[in-house]
Amino acid sequence: MYLYLAIASLFVLLLSLSPLAEDLTIIAMRVASALPLAGVLSLVASSSAQQSDNLGCNTLSGSLTDSVFFPESAVYQNESQNFWSNTEIMSPSCVFRPASAEELGEAIKLLKSVNAQFAVRGGGHMGIRGSNNIDNGVLIVMSALNTLELNDDQSILSVGPSYRWGDVYSWLEPYGLAVAGGRLSPVGVPGLLLAGGVNFYGNQVGFSCDTVVNYQVVLANGSVVEANKDSYRDLFWALKGGSSNFGLVTRFDMQTISSPKIWAGSYTVSEEYVDEFLKAIATYAADISDPKTHIVPALVPSPGAATLASAILFYDSQDEQFPAAFKPFTDIPAVSSTLAFKTLSEFSAELGQMVTDGINDIFVAGTVVGTTFKDLHRGISIINSTFFERLPSLYAQIPAENIAIIQLDWQPIGALWMDASAKAGGNALGLDASKVYLAYAEVVEWTGAEYDDIVLQWVEETTYAINNATQKKGLYDPFNYIGDAAGFQSIFPGYGAENHQRLVSIAQKYDPNATFQSLMPGGFKVY
Repeated sequence: MYLYLAIASLFVLLLSLSPLAEDLTIIAMRVASALPLAGVLSLVASSSAQQSDNLGCNTLSGSLTDSVFFPESAVYQNESQNFWSNTEIMSPSCVFRPASAEELGEAIKLLKSVNAQFAVRGGGHMGIRGSNNIDNGVLIVMSALNTLELNDDQSILSVGPSYRWGDVYSWLEPYGLAVAGGRLSPVGVPGLLLAGGVNFYGNQVGFSCDTVVNYQVVLANGSVVEANKDSYRDLFWALKGGSSNFGLVTRFDMQTISSPKIWAGSYTVSEEYVDEFLKAIATYAADISDPKTHIVPALVPSPGAATLASAILFYDSQDEQFPAAFKPFTDIPAVSSTLAFKTLSEFSAELGQMVTDGINDIFVAGTVVGTTFKDLHRGISIINSTFFERLPSLYAQIPAENIAIIQLDWQPIGALWMDASAKAGGNALGLDASKVYLAYAEVVEWTGAEYDDIVLQWVEETTYAINNATQKKGLYDPFNYIGDAAGFQSIFPGYGAENHQRLVSIAQKYDPNATFQSLMPGGFKVY
């Protein structure tokens, strides 16, 4: 015991030279008579870690007091829980809610000065733990960056990162306008646009990012810049699919689309028609000739029940229905259909009802390519059979009542889409217009954190099996769409070596100290 007291006294002496001396001296004095040396060291280390965790919050609070919220506040309690999936819920040390781009820039400089980690949340719909939240550290939320306005001729919408797409569509509806945003109302604006953005109007305008004409961006040095085709041109290109590796976007200026009404809905057929349904996907994908069309076909299995095949069908017309391009689907007898004329706001809200809050989830992305019906149908069939062959092993490990939804869906992207992208100036995604891409997503949503590891292992093994099978047939492509990707997946190599290296160079140019690579641990990194 005397040895422990002597060592504790030495700690008191040495720590008197430290800025943490007061707290650590108290710890040493209080525990010296009761704990062995290991216990003293453990408490000292714990206190030091806590001080480090709070350093970013305390630094921000000293200069930006009105925008920093600690756990006892109602703002913290709301913002720290404002995520779609339980997967994303973590425990930040504080919440920082900037009131302007300039205030966010000041915060980035302050966080860099003390080497404090942070996360950034826009809409909170990326269900990867740590992608938009953080344990300890600072959670930056974009809730107060709420620009929403049209320019004089209503050709450009300026939208802040606080919004979800349903809010944007509702606001635009009285004008008879739309934008190429997310397809489900709860999806957030910034995550989709920075991922590229699969959207209903893709065969007319390309990816959502192709319709962005200007980004207001906070750089790693705290400055606020406008990136467009005339200013910061390399940064403008990189933000079109390069995610959050270059800066934090505080406003997107997007081209609007005249689309007062659409003909759209979900068209669902029974399990006996699954083979015809898969052929319909390949038929459409092999000849995407009508730019007003968009489809999202999916298979939805359920433990102990029949599999349903359902396609989201979208046609950008206020007076035409049942276009010829949809006949491969609509010729199949339906068990249910919501096809009707409606506004984009109404349709995105309809699809948004499919989203269940407060669950655990994982999305996994993948892609096959082809140019003919035969190749595309083979790719679809391999993905389908491999996925369904592995389902019994998942059902055996998770009770049926804990499975919220399982889904396998496809997204055809062909020449119309990529030509529209090229016409708009191109993006970072690196897709080849001579091919047809069938991007697919595996989806599992469940309740019960005790099943997290089981689901993760199952989807990793299933993804490996699918990729291995499609590679053997020469149909695999390394492109993984960020918006549907899992945390274990690689993204930027799938953009092609040239584009990947270009993204790395741009990130290093605008963020030479790798702030967004190291201090912001969440998200997919270019290097």
